[in-house]
Amino acid sequence: MAQPEVAVSPIKLTFGKDMGFALGIITILSVLFLPIPAFLIDIGLAFSIAFSVLILMVALWIQKPLDFSSFPTILLIATMTRLSLNIATTRVILSDGNSGTEAAGNVIGGFSRLVMGGDFVIGVIVFLILVVVNFIVITKGATRIAEVGARFTLDAIPGKQMAIDADLSAGLISEQDAQARRKELEQESSFFGSMDGASKFVRGDAIAGLIITGINIFGGVIIGYARHGMEIGQAADVFVRLSVGDGLVSQIPALIVSLAAGLLVSRGGQVGTTDHAVITQLSFYPRALFAASGLLFLLALMPGLPFIPFMLLGGILAFGSWIIPRQRMVVEQQELAEKQRQLAQKTETEQDSVKQVLKTAEVELLLGKQLSSELLNSHEELAFRVSKMRKKFATQFGFVVPEIKVSDDISIDEKSYHIRIHGTTIAANKLRVGELMVVVGNGRKPSVPGDELREPAFGMPAISVPEAFADDLRREGFQPIDNVSVVLTHLSEVIRNNLPQLLSYKDMKVLIDRLDPEYRKLADEICSNHMSYSGLQAVLKLLLAERMSIRNLHLVLEAVAELAPHMRKTEQIVEHVRIRMAQQLCGDLAQNGTLNILRLGSHWDSVFNQALKRDTKGEVIEFDIDPKLLEEFTEKATDIIRTHMDKGIPFVLVSSPDARPYVRMIVERIFATLPVLSHVEIAKGIEINILGSLS
Repeated sequence: MAQPEVAVSPIKLTFGKDMGFALGIITILSVLFLPIPAFLIDIGLAFSIAFSVLILMVALWIQKPLDFSSFPTILLIATMTRLSLNIATTRVILSDGNSGTEAAGNVIGGFSRLVMGGDFVIGVIVFLILVVVNFIVITKGATRIAEVGARFTLDAIPGKQMAIDADLSAGLISEQDAQARRKELEQESSFFGSMDGASKFVRGDAIAGLIITGINIFGGVIIGYARHGMEIGQAADVFVRLSVGDGLVSQIPALIVSLAAGLLVSRGGQVGTTDHAVITQLSFYPRALFAASGLLFLLALMPGLPFIPFMLLGGILAFGSWIIPRQRMVVEQQELAEKQRQLAQKTETEQDSVKQVLKTAEVELLLGKQLSSELLNSHEELAFRVSKMRKKFATQFGFVVPEIKVSDDISIDEKSYHIRIHGTTIAANKLRVGELMVVVGNGRKPSVPGDELREPAFGMPAISVPEAFADDLRREGFQPIDNVSVVLTHLSEVIRNNLPQLLSYKDMKVLIDRLDPEYRKLADEICSNHMSYSGLQAVLKLLLAERMSIRNLHLVLEAVAELAPHMRKTEQIVEHVRIRMAQQLCGDLAQNGTLNILRLGSHWDSVFNQALKRDTKGEVIEFDIDPKLLEEFTEKATDIIRTHMDKGIPFVLVSSPDARPYVRMIVERIFATLPVLSHVEIAKGIEINILGSLS
């Protein structure tokens, strides 16, 4: 039976970067043991010089040291390459040096002729200077910087790790960002630790180059004299030239790599290429350039010193001190324009995004199409008066109301406007475009023709008159009100009636943070031991609901601190705060130092007190009033309060302390702006004018 054929695929050997790199390392190791001809040594030395220059250029142009994290590995390879070439050239110099200065290849011979000229002593001196510069100056400094950098980097790792964890816990960064920062931290510690050890390669390379050069000179002279029958002077001349040329060819790449290592470790945490870090910072102070140019000009004028070099350099520095500020100004203007363009683009994108649609303005004034067109010329005045209104609220009530967004809306009546709080329409009104409003109340009416209506803010009787009769109205003693003033007055009153909704938790925290440290500590103690910050916000909201200012927040906190340890009910804490703040309360409501009051009357005081249901401790737990009595009180209170309001004299309604909150609850449904005080809230020393009573 025939066996089935099995298809065997041949093994494919791929030659990639990894194989090439491994072959290169093997070649470097082979040079240590195998003799190589002079032309291959020339290629190797040229490669060593090019490799070192490439390392220096990369070190100059990277943005930050971690971008060249493979530098310690590359440094080891470069050092090993130079040492293997040193051994190869040593082998050739000692074996074929008697044939002349070209025995070790054209690169070494060319360097020996270029540097030494006709005297090998010059070459020895230049070689020793290069060794001193490389070993004592650059290598030693780079090694010290690497040691200190590694020590401080490793010491700072726990703190940086804790900072990353804290940012992650606070929600400032995502888990992916935390992982990326941890990885960067790990790379940074590994890099500086490796650089600390890699700097020893540079130091050892400099020492090895010096020792190898000495061995080549000493051994070459002995071999030339003993084996090849050369004179001592001739042997010294040939082998010193070859050895110093070899040392120069190896020390120049070593010096370049040492410079690259020093530049890399001295960058620290700076971001940007080396030219940006150096040139930008040196030229950042034009006055320093100007002072340096002045010194050079002075040196140029000194007798005995060359004029042209100092004058030329001084002119360059002076020109730089003049042109750099102007270039910087142009760059800053371009950056500002670019930021504004990006901000405008971002704003436009956000306006079109779904998130922007879901986000609602806290206070918004929507204008109909025709009304918006009429007020278009007054938009600047409208914005100015809205800003002034917000400042007035901040001064009067102690916190800054949110930004008021003014926009048009084609979905509403073209002559109407809507006032919204948190996206909900609270008030709306329709204006007569091209007409003025005159508030007349129950007084006389103007003789000019007009239509009767209600003023939107307070509901007072008014008359709408065409703008053509404005002068006639003023002659008759009336004060016409334009549409902008009507809208803003209505907006102001709506905001005043909705202050509790506009005091957010964030606003409350900002108010507390602005207090003195002692009162911030008091707020923390109150909200840590007796109530929450949300409870404190509820107290402030109830105060604002009755139009009581919280501008003296420190006094409010003191009053809350007195009762909070003994009472948890927000309403009772508010009543206590009102009593403690009686001086401010009466001062804000008084007119010319006199507080006009309307008493509740003994009959209704008795009715309200009987409606209060108390527990065994005497605390009010329920308010239960007969509906007929409530209806009767509402009718009588409306008539009497309306009569006094029509007189245009501001006043307050006064009741007993226990009944005050419930009287206020009923009265505010009819007269939202009428303050209701209790007897104990009338401050000492305040002058009282009793207008009458509800009886």
